[in-house]
Amino acid sequence: MTARAMSSSTSPPPPARFAAYDRQTWKEIAHLLANLPLGVAGFVYVVVTLAAGGGLAVTVIGLPLLAGALLGARLIGKSERARARKLLGLRIDEPSPMPKQRGHGFFSWLWSSLKDPVGWRTMLYSFMRLPWGVVTFTVSLVGLFVLWPVLPYIVRGLTNADRAMVRGLLSPSDELERRIVELESDRGVVVDTAAADLRRIERDLHDGAQARLVALAMGLGLAKEKLLEGQADDTVAAMVDEAHGEVKLALQELRDLARGIHPAVLTDRGLDAALSSLAARCTVPVKVTADLPSRPAAAIEGSAYFTVSELLQNVSKHSGARTASVEVWRTDQRLLIQVWDDGRGGASLDGGTGMAGLADRLGAVDGLFVIDSPEGGPTTITAELPWRDRDRDARG
Repeated sequence: MTARAMSSSTSPPPPARFAAYDRQTWKEIAHLLANLPLGVAGFVYVVVTLAAGGGLAVTVIGLPLLAGALLGARLIGKSERARARKLLGLRIDEPSPMPKQRGHGFFSWLWSSLKDPVGWRTMLYSFMRLPWGVVTFTVSLVGLFVLWPVLPYIVRGLTNADRAMVRGLLSPSDELERRIVELESDRGVVVDTAAADLRRIERDLHDGAQARLVALAMGLGLAKEKLLEGQADDTVAAMVDEAHGEVKLALQELRDLARGIHPAVLTDRGLDAALSSLAARCTVPVKVTADLPSRPAAAIEGSAYFTVSELLQNVSKHSGARTASVEVWRTDQRLLIQVWDDGRGGASLDGGTGMAGLADRLGAVDGLFVIDSPEGGPTTITAELPWRDRDRDARG
């Protein structure tokens, strides 16, 4: 899941006083005087980049140039937030970074950059700074000579307007914008995961049940030929017996494949029984505790099942544990899963055990995935999923 920016916070500056030039007042004067040169630079940047990008939009370089300008505007916004923090005492958290477009190519990056709200708001901020910078520079410079008794009050009023502009245009995106960015990133994860699952099913069918059924058809064909030739001897009986064995193996592989798509026990008896079935197949003794007042929606139930399935496979293959446990419970509108083992520990998202993919899948459905696995163990992995009632899901 992507991290969410905290809200901006600041402590109010000390009150302005008549003819009193304390340290904060001098910082504010410096800020106002710097508005003009920085405003000129920002205004020129915006006008030149927008004119060049817009004018060349009909060519192959116009839109990439505009996308690069918006990324550069983010750097301008970062420097302005730092200036406000140092001179105005205004602390604004950094906006969410641009989402990573893994494996989606140049055009996906281009589109994501062109519709970046943070970059466009910073462009607007930089464009507005020039006329405002002329006002603040003129008033501050003149005030130092002819308005010095009341200048602290004038400076405080001007810098309060600056603070409002920084808060309004350079603050992190609002909650809706952050959710849009998260959902766009998660949608890519869901699509990639679905494609990988389809490839896995196709591969398992081709290499497993399909190959066995082909061998079965050939064996039965040979047996039929021998029967037609009147060779009803032990050779034909052995061939039929071998074909019977192939049928049983193919059926078992099809059952395993169906269980990998959606196990029948999960549909028929729910998450508690399905997790107990998983625990019975684990090479480590596993205690299962499920405290659920009702069954969640089928999609949530399936996600919980496959999360525990993959975690127990890791326990069997990598942990070296002697015992393990699985706990599932509901808290408010969240389904919580905790898998514990007393193995060697050291589990991580980059450990090559599928943890990163599991975290991505949970993040794509607004879930969480937390690993606590110090070297030497024990390992506790907590997964969290949104709760949706099964009845409501069925009606929808």
